[in-house]
Order: sequence, then C-alpha cells, then structure tokens
Amino acid sequence: MTQGRPRAFDGETALEQALLAFWQHGYDATSITVLTEAMGINASSLYAAFGDKRSLFTAAVRRYLQGPARFTTMALEGTPTAREAVERLLRAAAVTYTAPGHPPGCLVISAATNCTPGSLDVQAELRDIRAQGRQALTQRITAGIVAREMPPETDAHALAAFYAATLQGMSGLARDGSTHAELDHVATAALAAWPG
Repeated sequence: MTQGRPRAFDGETALEQALLAFWQHGYDATSITVLTEAMGINASSLYAAFGDKRSLFTAAVRRYLQGPARFTTMALEGTPTAREAVERLLRAAAVTYTAPGHPPGCLVISAATNCTPGSLDVQAELRDIRAQGRQALTQRITAGIVAREMPPETDAHALAAFYAATLQGMSGLARDGSTHAELDHVATAALAAWPG
C-alpha cells in the first residue's frame, strides 16, 4: 500500500490568507494554528513552503506593499505637484483603509503595535518601512519646494511627519470603525494645513 501524497495547495492563495490573518490579528496574536486554519494547510506544509512564521510574515508584508499599499508609491510618483501627491495619498488611504474584503486600517501601522520581547525585530521591520515612506514623502515635498510650489521656508521633514501621522491616525480610526466618508473628511482637514 502506497502512502498518499500531501494535498497540493496554491501558494499564492495561501500567502494571501496569511496576509489577511496578520492584518486582522497582528503578528504576535497570529499563531501557527490561526495561520494553518486561515491558509487551509497543515503546519508541516506551512514550514516547507514558507519557512517559519517570521519568514511568512515578511513575505506577507512584501505582498501587502505590492498590493493593497501600492497606492502610496503610485500617489507619490504619479502626480505633477507635491500637494496633489499628498492629496491622492490621503484620499487613497481613506478608500483602502475602509475597503471591504480585508481588515480595516494599515498592516504596516497596526501589525506590531504591541510586541513581546521576542518579536522586537518585527516591530523594527515595520518601523523601517514606515520610515522609508516618510523619507519618500519628504523627498516629494522637497521637490515641490524646489519647484516653488510652496514657500521656500517650508520644513519638508515636519510636513512629511505631519502627513505620516495623519495616515497613522486614519488607520487607527478605520480599525475603530470609521467609514470612508469620515476618513475623507480627515483628509480634507489635513490638506487645509498645506503651506501657501
């Protein structure tokens, strides 16, 4: 009698389900059991395909950045002025953070809010991604200052930090149940602070 082969599974679908689990529960609260149930595979298949939980999380974050969070890059690179870039960024966040079909808010902002000492590297990974986002925003605003879209004394770092903080606040509001319309009003209020 021959042994049955392990049931094949779709790695992309499984990774998408892992992403949703991490997004919903956060890194520490997403156990291997939660992951295997969400992904529809057993633990040995998870380890064989993705390595450990930590490696799977990094793969899920990469997928998130290339998928739901892609609006960030598109906003900063695909608009003619810095103000339009920031407006597009905030409006897209209002849509994405409240869209049906996935957990509310932003994975990169919320997945490691509270970490055990053993997960501080996860917190650092997400902090670095957020810092890269602020740096990209600072560069886009700086380009706007150079192009004379706003007063030359504008503090690009402070303005980028303000809008990064706005995005983090919008993520928290979405997780608390705020609607797209409510987040869009936040975006409008934040844009009123644009210099010049």
